[in-house]
Amino acid sequence: MKKHNYSAGPCILPQEVFDKSAQAILNFNESGLSILEISHRSKDFVSIMDEARSLALELLGLEGKGYQALFLAGGASLEFLMVPYNLMKEGGKAAYLDTGTWASGAIKEAKFFGETVTVASSKDQNYNNIPKGYTVPADADYFHCTSNNTIFGTQMKDFPSVDMPVVCDMSSDIFSRVLDFTKFDIIYAGAQKNMGPAGTTLVIVKEEILGKSGRTIPSILDYEKHIKAESMYNTPPVFPVYASLLTLQWLKKLGGVAAVEKLNNAKAALLYAEIDRNPLFKGAAAIEDRSNMNATFLLNDAAHTDTFDTMWKAAGISGIPGHRSVGGYRASMYNAMPIESVQVLVDVMKALENKV
Repeated sequence: MKKHNYSAGPCILPQEVFDKSAQAILNFNESGLSILEISHRSKDFVSIMDEARSLALELLGLEGKGYQALFLAGGASLEFLMVPYNLMKEGGKAAYLDTGTWASGAIKEAKFFGETVTVASSKDQNYNNIPKGYTVPADADYFHCTSNNTIFGTQMKDFPSVDMPVVCDMSSDIFSRVLDFTKFDIIYAGAQKNMGPAGTTLVIVKEEILGKSGRTIPSILDYEKHIKAESMYNTPPVFPVYASLLTLQWLKKLGGVAAVEKLNNAKAALLYAEIDRNPLFKGAAAIEDRSNMNATFLLNDAAHTDTFDTMWKAAGISGIPGHRSVGGYRASMYNAMPIESVQVLVDVMKALENKV
């Protein structure tokens, strides 16, 4: 039985991506070689990298607007380090919004480079909301935020307008909704949440903000070096880049970000409506900040846990237990999640209500 995969990451991917990836592992482009063994300097892979970088910019509406796309290794966690290395000036400062575990991780790394100001935090409410009404210091070298908080199920609906570079970790909602992406100067996202398998990180950089920190940056951590080498400064993660390209191609055929946003809105509306209607459940995140990607919810009576767990497992649902920081359940509804799978979960929740 095919599972309904609600895992927060590595994520669900389109079936056609699995099919094409599987074929490429056996025989890539009828070359007699696997995608896992071709040279990263071969014409075939250079073409993959070029198309993946170009398509990422196209789908975000950033093509021809002074941005470069990179596929790097190290996950979003390495970007916690690369961002201040490239943007924080010697003796400067950076401003961060603390909305969850990954945002706090980015803050921790930035502190190694200089003054790091946390402009607001929802930690004292267990990150169940996005802080509002905060002020970003005008003398900060950049402002950093996390658009979607996978663990706690919150998502930024608005972003501050500031006169400085804006950096956003979009690891768990990249390509899921329409935004004015020109408002951001650096966007980074680990592929494994909504774009591809684990092993690569998409980094979108506006070139004009680079080279101003006054720091001597190790080559492997220097965005300018990676841009000059066309994302091939060192051996790139070949297979994750290829699978990410297949996902981006699928998204373009679907109609792009605007088309998938409509589907994501419908999926989120279906599940949240049941969470709010069903007297056995309650949402974990503030209603106005609920994530369309990661819905966190709890049973009102823990006595029903065993029964509910048995029922969703029997329905072929996988990956919905909540993170230990929140408890309860977390349904991750990334781009490739069909609404039919969301309906299966909703039906189980209704069946539990009728059963007890």
